[in-house]
Formats: sequence, C-alpha cells, structure tokens
Amino acid sequence: MQSFSLVGKTVLLTGGAGLYGTQIATACAQAGGSVYVTSRDESRLEAIEEKFRQDGYTVHAIQFDQENLSSIAAIRDKLEEREGKCDVLINNAVARTMSHYNDSLESFARSMAVNATGLFEITRVIGDWMSEKGSGSIINIGSIQGMVGPDPTLYEGLPLNGLVPDYFFHKGGMVNFTRFIASYYGARQVRCNCISPGGFQTEKNLPEFVHRYNDRTMLGRMAKSDDIWGPIVFLASDASQYVTGTNLPVDGGYTAK
Repeated sequence: MQSFSLVGKTVLLTGGAGLYGTQIATACAQAGGSVYVTSRDESRLEAIEEKFRQDGYTVHAIQFDQENLSSIAAIRDKLEEREGKCDVLINNAVARTMSHYNDSLESFARSMAVNATGLFEITRVIGDWMSEKGSGSIINIGSIQGMVGPDPTLYEGLPLNGLVPDYFFHKGGMVNFTRFIASYYGARQVRCNCISPGGFQTEKNLPEFVHRYNDRTMLGRMAKSDDIWGPIVFLASDASQYVTGTNLPVDGGYTAK
C-alpha cells in the first residue's frame, strides 16, 4: 500500500546506533525514507554509515548530544541545510546512567538531563519546525517498563538487576508526555505517538532469563529484531494519519494480562 511508503520523507532518529536504533533505521530505510541517525561520538559516524551500507541501506549519521542544548539547537540547522524539512522525529536516544536504586543523585540527575530535559527540547525544536510546515509525525520509543512495575522474580538468582529507578521514571513519563505533545501540536497536524517495546532476544540474554520472560508473554517468546519494523513504519507513514496520542505496546502480550 502506498500509504505505508516513506518515500520523500525525511526521518530523524536519535540514538540510531544501538539495538533498537539499528532496527528502526533499517525499517525506515526499507520503506524509502531519507534517514538520519545520530551519535554522540563524531568519530563513529563513518562506521555507522558503513554498517548500513554493508546491509544494503543508505543511512546518514550526524553528531548529536541530547545532553547538550546547543547540539539540540544545531540539529535543526543541519537538517534544514541538507533536506529543508523533517517529516518524522523518532525519539530513541537514552542514557542509562544508573545501575542500582542507591546510586548517587548525580547519576539520576544526568539521566534526567538526557531522558527528560533533552527529550523535551528536541521534541520542542523539531515539533515547532514541523508545525510551521503543517505536518509531521513524532514517535517516542518507550518501554513496557514505563507501563508496569518491575517483576523481581524475573531476575531472582541471576546476575541481573532490573530494579533501576530512573528508567521506569522517564519511560513512564514518556507515555503521558506523548499525549501532551499530541494535544499541543494536534491543531497544526503534527501527530505524536509512543511505541513501548518488550524485551528483545539477543545472544547476550541468559537462557534462564529468556525462559522466565517467555513464560510471562502471551506469545511465549521475546521480541525478534524485526518485530518493531511494522509499528514504526505505520506510525511514521501516512497510513496512521488519523492516529495520535496513543501508546502501542509491542510486547507479545506481556502487559495485556
């Protein structure tokens, strides 16, 4: 269907080099979008582009630090110069600065600088730009950990800690932030939605953890790497032109019980 095409659309994906980011960028490139991914480390940009080239996709990498407000201001100028517009903003950048409940307040504050303040500012900068042009789609990448509380039994007896407060804090806030942005920009035809993925299967996952997690999903498995492709393309494209303010769990039914 033509409505699912991203041909002619410019996509800005923050945090495009990690597990989620790679899959999101791949999906948008497959759908025909002009895709820009970001990295804090300028020395990695060429390697990121080359990795996508080896997989058969043209993806542009640009330097961006969501903790740095001047970097946020500059990214609009970079896209204005190269493309003249931004049709889709995908907020995927995240800082994992805490690993335990009793970590310092400084680590919590740094998390919020990226995951709350930075998220708000990049959304405001690009959202205002979209609203000037009268269209756009903003997609926030949340998490099921922003929808439900942690389950300690998933980690019991394993060298894992899933009880990290800042992640639950900002991912939970992201869901209602999505509704606010959808309301704020709605009259100017800029949409905002959230995708909340569940756990992804990777080679690093411990077998016992995978077994426990699988038992808690309705589909009996963790997410495959491409399970997020369809939801991303749907919300980025004109196929979802009457969808805004929603949170879409992509979790195999984990949160539906």
